[in-house]
Amino acid sequence: MKLFFMDKNFIWKEYTLTAPLELDMPDLGITEEIINPAKVILFNDDLHTFDEVIFQIMKAITCSYDKAELLTWEVHSRGKACVYDGDVTTCLGVSSVLEEISLHTQVEY
Repeated sequence: MKLFFMDKNFIWKEYTLTAPLELDMPDLGITEEIINPAKVILFNDDLHTFDEVIFQIMKAITCSYDKAELLTWEVHSRGKACVYDGDVTTCLGVSSVLEEISLHTQVEY
């Protein structure tokens, strides 16, 4: 496996791993548990442009343009897509932001 790293002089260096990469990560005792899991479904419509949907998704879930564009294409091609999953309270907030421009959403518990 080849890895590339940039050194302190901003020069790319190539390294070849001969053995599997093993990381010794300490157990921090932190577990992520979603108490009330839910997901936000965004439905396709003919009212909004791709850019409007992309930028609203970026605003709602604070993601990159590329991720929002992929989600928008999924909504467009499948008719709907899960754009966020997490705690129900957060999902309601995401849904609210998406609906600011009258996008149609549904929060599923």
